[in-house]
Formats: sequence, structure tokens, C-alpha cells
Amino acid sequence: MMTTGSFDVGRFGLLTEIVDQQSYQRSVDRCRQQGIVLPTFAQLADPSSIPDSITASLAGIDRNAADPLNLFRVHWYNDLHGGRTNLPEHVVLTPEITGVDSPIIVAFGNRFPMIGAHKVLAAYSCLVPRVVTGQYNPIEHRAVWPSTGNYARGGVAISTLMGCRSAAVLPENMSRERFEWLEEWIANPDDIIRTPGSESNVKEIYDTCDELAQDPANFILNQFTEFANHVGHHEVTGRALERLYLHHREANPGLRLAAFVAASGSSGTLAAGERLKFDHGARIVAVEALECPTMLYNGFGEHNIQGIGDKHIPLIHNVTNMDGVVAVSDRACDELGMVFNTDEGRAHLTGDRGVDEAIVATLGHFGLSSICNVLAAIKTARELGLGADDALVTVATDGAEMYGSERDAMAAGRYAAGFGSAEAAVAVDEHLAGADTSHVEMLDDVGRNRIFNLGYFTWVEQQGVELDDFEVRRDQGFWKGVQDLAPVWDEMIDEFNARTGVRSGS
Repeated sequence: MMTTGSFDVGRFGLLTEIVDQQSYQRSVDRCRQQGIVLPTFAQLADPSSIPDSITASLAGIDRNAADPLNLFRVHWYNDLHGGRTNLPEHVVLTPEITGVDSPIIVAFGNRFPMIGAHKVLAAYSCLVPRVVTGQYNPIEHRAVWPSTGNYARGGVAISTLMGCRSAAVLPENMSRERFEWLEEWIANPDDIIRTPGSESNVKEIYDTCDELAQDPANFILNQFTEFANHVGHHEVTGRALERLYLHHREANPGLRLAAFVAASGSSGTLAAGERLKFDHGARIVAVEALECPTMLYNGFGEHNIQGIGDKHIPLIHNVTNMDGVVAVSDRACDELGMVFNTDEGRAHLTGDRGVDEAIVATLGHFGLSSICNVLAAIKTARELGLGADDALVTVATDGAEMYGSERDAMAAGRYAAGFGSAEAAVAVDEHLAGADTSHVEMLDDVGRNRIFNLGYFTWVEQQGVELDDFEVRRDQGFWKGVQDLAPVWDEMIDEFNARTGVRSGS
């Protein structure tokens, strides 16, 4: 068991020993009966280490099928057809589109299986430690996945692959595509739980989960409090993004990694920055919506950048190691989504702006939060005065395919008179060329502690987290202990697989 002073490791899932032999054995039996083998974090970080027998079997499995073998595709090295790549698929955005000299490297999250978003990695990361320590019982428990959309879908996918019942909890006004996917994967309509509001209504999700937790059959896997979310991204996403940076540094030996930029959301993805900062000196820059600037201005409001959460500081966010905060308007993301996904918008970029056609062809792989990340990276480059040898890395959480309904709504509303080259030019001028240094703060210790303290109101006052458990998170030693759990859990995964006898793993 990790040593964290008085921190309640059991409450937050950070156990490193079997605590319930009966639940553990039921999981072993379930996986044996259904032929399920669990990948380790190390295998997902480096898929070349996945056994050849599994790799060969995957060739015949659709990437979106509810097949347990797809657990071995929960990594960054997929193409859109389910094949494995040697390098995470990505695009390097150039000055013609960003307006800054610094290369912005964007990894594509829609290559992940089943849900087309990297949140399926977070879901697996959260569930597997609960399974191999006997905390989760697949016979008695319903896995409950609270989210603003992609994590809930990822949790349902992972639960389905492991033969477990699950429930998705998400705001009722999220994109139609999220609910259509859930309706295909969930047989019981009662397992799709709609909470009031939309992206900005995270507390309503917490309140619903508090009610569900009164039934001991409901096992809540809250991505905002599951430190395994942090562990998974530190181990898997961090290594994948490091691989991208090192690849481009080979071609440009003077290239340095200036910053990792990502929307806060549950803050799981920001854990990748911890590795990039420690190994390469990258600044960690968190992003939020300008319409609800919690970190920047202690503000409130409503926004629609779907997938980045709102109005609180996640418990699993290492705030005191963060270097900057950027706020981006949801209108900018909506309008650039139109530019990137219409013939008129793409023609404007290639014809009037001179953007390479190969780059423009990739822009459909950017969902709303992906556009948000790119805009924040541009603003960060301008704020820091970065040059051509200063790379920034970010992620495209999901693709535009998840937001067709949102674009339809814009076409019927704001652009009811039509969206053509003139409208595209206005959007690009304002949001890309006009992405300036407003609403950007690079943090010193005072700023970091100010933001850290904001979390008190959510976690201690609202959610009943013990003050000692809250405060220990200021200590970087605590986070190092959390990050060191991956190899410990991998040993437990190997032992679990050995007990199922499904596959030797060699």
C-alpha cells in the first residue's frame, strides 16, 4: 500500500493489495469464462510489447466491436482502421494556420477504439486497479461512470468488454451523438442517466452520484476523484506524447519542448504533462472556458466546449505543479468547428490562407475541446514569445464526428443565412489570427496556491473530503507516490491474468 501519511488510500482506490478475496475471485472467474485478458499499463504505453499472439488475433477484430481483445487497442498507436502504427498519429500545425512560429504537435484521440476518444483509456485506468485489488465485484456491482460524455462512453465500453453491467451519468444537453452511441451499447434504458443542464453542470452529476451511491450495488467511478485516471495518462499518454516530441527532435536537433497544453476537464490528461515536465522541462498549461473562468477569475457561467468540465478544480489535478492557465471562448470553438468541417471553410484555409491541403484534411479530427486545446497552445506560444525551435504538444480528445448535431444547430441558428467563404474568413480572422494573449496567466507559487485553494469549496465543503486528504496534494512527494503505482498495478495485472489461465501473456 502506498505511503501517503493520513491520506485515505482506500476511499480513492489507491490500494496495492487484495482487500476482498471473494470479489477478486469472482473477477478471475468472470475473465476465465469470457476469455478476457487484461493489458498492463506498460503494454498500453508501448504496444510493441503486446504478445504477438494477441496482435495477430486483433487483425480479425473490428476496432469498434464489443470484443475483449479491443482492450489491447486502448492506446495511442492506432490508425482509424484498427491497425497499429509505429508512431501516434498526429498533425504538426504550421504558422500558415496558427500564426505563430512554434510547431504545435497534436495527437489524434479519435484513433482510440469503440468510442473514438482517448477517454476510454481513462476508464480502463480507473477500473482495472479496482478489479485486481478485489474492490470491484462484477457479479454484485453496477459500474457507474459520471461524465460530460466521453468518459461515460469509455466506461460503458470497458465494462461491456469485461462482461459487467454499467451506467452512464451525463448532462441531458450534451451532443446527440453521445446519446446515440450509448443507446447502441446499453440495453437497459435505466442505465443512461441524464442530469440537468450541460457541460457546465458538473455538480449536478456529483449530486446524482451521491444519490446512486446510497445503493451499495452501484460502484461509482468518478473520473474527477479517481487517481488512477492520473496514473493512466502519466504512464500511457505521457509516454506517447514524449515519443512524438523525440521523433520530431530527431529531424530538428535544436527543438525543445516548451509546453504541454490541455483542457482541465477531469485533469487526467494533464498528468501527461507531469512526465513531459520532469523529463523535458515542458511547462504545464491548463485550459478552461472563458465563459466560466474558474481558475483565472474565480468566475462562473455556462459554456459548451464539450469535454472540459466546469466550476471546480478536480481533486486529481496536481495544481501546485501547474505553470499556466488559458481561457478560450466556446464561440471560437463552435465557429472554427464550422470552418474545419465545411467545404467553404476548408477552401478558405487552403486558398486564401495558403494552408497546406494535407494539414487542412486533418482538421476534421478535431472536436470542440480539441479546437480549444489548439487555440490555447497558440495563445501560450504568443504569451511566452516562443519561436520556431519551441514545440508545444497537445491532444485532440475526440473528432468532429461527435458534433455534427452541434454544427447542424449552428447552421439553423447563427448561420441560418448560410456559411460561406466570407463567414469563414471572419471566424479565422477573429479566432485564429486573432488568438492573442488575453486571458492568459503564467503562474508563480501565489497563483498556484490560489487555484489550489479554490478546490476546498468543492471537495471539503461540498463533497466531504477530509481536510488532510485535500491538503496532502500540495506535496509533490504525494504525486510521485501516485505516479509510481503503475508498475505495482502491472504486477497485480500479471498475477490476475495468470490466475485466469486465459493466456500466458508471453
